[in-house]
Amino acid sequence: MPSFNRRKPKGNFKLFPKGVRKTQQRTDADGIALPVKATARGRGIYLLPNAFTTAALFCGFYAIVMAMDQRFYQAALAIFVAMVLDSLDGRVARMTNTQSEFGAQYDSLSDMISFGAAPALVVYEWSLRGMDKLGWLAAFVYCAGAALRLARFNTNISIVDKRYFQGLPSPAAAALVAGFVLLMDDLHFVGGDLRWIAWSITLFAGLTMVTNVPFYSFKDVNLKKSVPFIAPLLVLLVYVVVVSDPPKVLFGLFVLYGLSGYVVLLWRWRKGRPISIIQTSVETHDDK
Repeated sequence: MPSFNRRKPKGNFKLFPKGVRKTQQRTDADGIALPVKATARGRGIYLLPNAFTTAALFCGFYAIVMAMDQRFYQAALAIFVAMVLDSLDGRVARMTNTQSEFGAQYDSLSDMISFGAAPALVVYEWSLRGMDKLGWLAAFVYCAGAALRLARFNTNISIVDKRYFQGLPSPAAAALVAGFVLLMDDLHFVGGDLRWIAWSITLFAGLTMVTNVPFYSFKDVNLKKSVPFIAPLLVLLVYVVVVSDPPKVLFGLFVLYGLSGYVVLLWRWRKGRPISIIQTSVETHDDK
């Protein structure tokens, strides 16, 4: 019988994907290759750091639920607990070498709930509800500021000075708002009587998050380096001061931190190194 040459397919059509053609192929009885399904290797998720992130997310959700139940002391306290957990997940990931892109994105989404939506809803339910449009607009400015702050942080993380945050960090902004609610509730003040103060603090925190004002990040503090004997004693004194009256001490500390960025800005201006408060250009990565 005459033999026929097998015609090759025209164009760029390839019977098997690139990854499959390199693998061992099965053939039938006539020696014709059978298609092989390519299986993608699964990528796991690290449990330990994401467990801290999930706990911080739970605290943010719990704060929202407590605010809806008019239990503002518990709501504000839950935001501070979320701050502690949020500060631990990244350190745990670096210590155990379990950093991942999934963890970074999950942490940002958790921060948006715990330090964006939750403080805005807490302060709105506590004081701003009676201001009609001005109240919920201030809460929205804060919430949007937190979202923009987190998005900018994720995109500019490799091109900014690690010693300073660009704008007020969202956990510190949340502590400023929640700390005011915590302090006033502890002093038995009614939120409706302090609506203008709460409105001003909410706007200040929301707008400062999206400025270029530099805030010290404490990232250059080497915790693995040996310290003098007096250092643990100072840490112990700080714990004692905080525990003595948490609402007053925490709110006072974060008020000082919220103003520290403007002090650094003024110092840079006096030294002839001014920076714009509002970013007007897009920062790009330099190709190397």
